[in-house]
Parts: sequence; structure tokens; C-alpha cells
Amino acid sequence: MSEKLIAIVGMGKGISMAVARRFGKEGYRIAMISRSESNLIRYQRELNGDGYKSFYFVADAGNQDILKKAFAELKAELGSPEVLVYNAAIVRTAKPTSLTYFNLIEDFKVNVAGALVAVQQVLPAMRNKKRGTIIFTGGGLALNPFLDYASLAIGKAGIRSLATTLSQELKMDGVHIVTVTICGWVREQDTKYSPAKIAELYWSLHTKKTSEFKHEIVY
Repeated sequence: MSEKLIAIVGMGKGISMAVARRFGKEGYRIAMISRSESNLIRYQRELNGDGYKSFYFVADAGNQDILKKAFAELKAELGSPEVLVYNAAIVRTAKPTSLTYFNLIEDFKVNVAGALVAVQQVLPAMRNKKRGTIIFTGGGLALNPFLDYASLAIGKAGIRSLATTLSQELKMDGVHIVTVTICGWVREQDTKYSPAKIAELYWSLHTKKTSEFKHEIVY
């Protein structure tokens, strides 16, 4: 297919939906991945009802086998994405000493490891075409950890590091990878941190010239 494609992992009603609409406005088909099929059906109904072309694939970002299978189905049906947005995260309220080993490992699978798996599924085609954009939704907890969200803080630090090292590896391949470190509370009516404002930032990152590429945007 000639139409461009964006894949969003961790599809939800906030940032992800705003990003879907922003790219859909530019003619992109939207491939949504999330573990909740009922939510995906609702998002697809809303997007298609507004004239966008959206598709969904059910997968838990923390399960590499199921996530790989979802991407295989996605590529077989729609082709390879030009843009990947990783917006999956586990928000667990727990101080460090309250975390169990199991909790920390399971959260890390979604918060960081799933991002790597997703990148590995789209990267071969991007490298072959010498273009592509990969955006991770980071967070201010990576810079200023807060004890009540210890696991998420570790995850946001991890995904920030992953973006940095991937950027170093891919800088000669024409693939732009960036983490957006969001240092605020995302709310619909916020003048800076509304989903629509953040989606506009994601679009601008995708359309930047190669010379302007950065591996992190602190927002």
C-alpha cells in the first residue's frame, strides 16, 4: 500500500489517541496495539467515524512473543510502519521497599523491554528504506524520581537510556529515534501538557530535517 502507516503501542485515550488523530489528519493509516480489545474497538469506532483509517491488534507489550505476533500480523496486513510510537507503561503506586521482585520485573517488561521488542520489529524495513521515526513517551520521573512511583521512575530512566543508545547505534541509518521526557501532568485542558499539544510535538519531531535530530526532548 502507498499510504503511510503509524504504529502506536500502548494505545489509550490520552496521548495515543491525540497522536493517532494528528497523524491521521495527515493521511496516515493508524495501527493500534493494546492488550484491551474492548478499548481498541472503541478507539477504532471513534477514529473511523471521524474519517481516519485505523486498525487494531491485541497484544500485551510485556509479552514479547505476543507482541512479535501482533507486529507480524500488522506488517502482513498493512505493510511496514514509517512511524512507531511506544506509549505503553505500568503506573504502579509503591515505594521502593514495598515493591516485590516480581512487580519490578513485570513492570520493566512493559516500561522498557517492550519498547526494544517493538523497535526490533519495525527497524529492518526502516533501515532498508533509510528513513523512519521512533518516538518513546518518556517522563520527568527519569530526571527526578519520586518514591511513590519507584517502579515507573526506574522504567522511565530505562527507556531514556534505551533511546540514547539506540540513537547512537542508528545515527547513520537514517532512522530518527527520540524519547520525549514529559515533565508535567498530562491533562486535557492544560495549555502545555494537553494530549493535543503533545501530539503536535510528536508530529513536528517526525517532520524535522535530519540535521535537527535529537535523541531526547525534555518537555
